[in-house]
Amino acid sequence: MSNEPISLAKALASFDALWSPRIVTRVNDYDVRIAKVAGEHVWHVHEDTDEFFLVLDGELHIALREPAGERTVLLPRGAVFTVPRGVEHKPHAPSGAAILMFEPTGTPTVGDRHDDIPDHVDATTGHPLAT
Repeated sequence: MSNEPISLAKALASFDALWSPRIVTRVNDYDVRIAKVAGEHVWHVHEDTDEFFLVLDGELHIALREPAGERTVLLPRGAVFTVPRGVEHKPHAPSGAAILMFEPTGTPTVGDRHDDIPDHVDATTGHPLAT
């Protein structure tokens, strides 16, 4: 990792793939990841870790399946939200967004359990497959 400041704008400009987070730095045993997102991700759950989201640009919606029922949180630019471990969730960004996530190193973007993954996505990492 770099010991120099990192421009998130430059890092985001360096790729176009959607729902394919890039690690920009590490803090102890955690990855700081950025991603461009648009449309819908898959329902998934992280059994052993919370998932932190910061919206850098655009608006992110996160549908949650909680004991009291299903709800959606709306995160405008500059908002943060943490999905607690064990809560099934589905991020989506109807108009697109840029996000920053903070997760333990090695956490798959599709969680430990998830809905069917489209054919163009790697089932292990959750990243789009090369075409």
